[in-house]
Amino acid sequence: MKSRLGWPLPALLVWGLAWSLYIGVRAAGGGVAPALLAALAAGALGSAWGGTRWRRALIGLGFPISLVLTLLPSLPGWAWLLPLLLLLLAYPLRAWRDAPLFPTPEGALDDLPDFAPLPPGACVLDAGCGLGQGLQALQRAYPLAEVHGLEWSRPLRLLCAWRCPWARVRQGDIWLADWSGYQLVYLFQRPESMPRALAKARAELRPGAWLVSLEFAVPDTPPTARLDGAQGRAVWLYQMV
Repeated sequence: MKSRLGWPLPALLVWGLAWSLYIGVRAAGGGVAPALLAALAAGALGSAWGGTRWRRALIGLGFPISLVLTLLPSLPGWAWLLPLLLLLLAYPLRAWRDAPLFPTPEGALDDLPDFAPLPPGACVLDAGCGLGQGLQALQRAYPLAEVHGLEWSRPLRLLCAWRCPWARVRQGDIWLADWSGYQLVYLFQRPESMPRALAKARAELRPGAWLVSLEFAVPDTPPTARLDGAQGRAVWLYQMV
């Protein structure tokens, strides 16, 4: 089931519904077991709102994890909110439109130069570089390239720059940044982001440049090439004309 609500609103609504059912059933004298069953059922059914596996898991596990945290004797009842607050600090709500912390598996881009060769000194961009796994994969694939990273989250940008001192990492919005100076733009985003990414690439990248996506293809658009990456994840290549 595809939700029209912007992420993470579906998760927040399902978590709120699960807690409301749990508290409501308890208040009505229904007992702990019926309250748990009602709340868990709400989370399980509501997880269908998640468009990806990790979103479905977040929606379904939000209530039981928060309930366990509230039952720990050494923690106050509001302690379960702390992980959410830390996540929002590291990755602001605005950035959840894209793909927070989707790490690139090691070796996923090793075969990329066989299909998308680049000259020495070419500029490549990891659009949404997170903690730097994609930058490391690009540097391994193109050791003579100039590797750039762009990350919206300021804390993640600082950590990424520390982990990848050989890359040029800056903070910014990947959709507002100018891609025209790059010979290759790599991203590991969401399926919903891919049509927008291809439109931006076609508008800004020069002929012959590449848009490379891990796992998610552009719907209804034949790729220039497709690779079998690490952990069974496909790599989709689109060359600009």
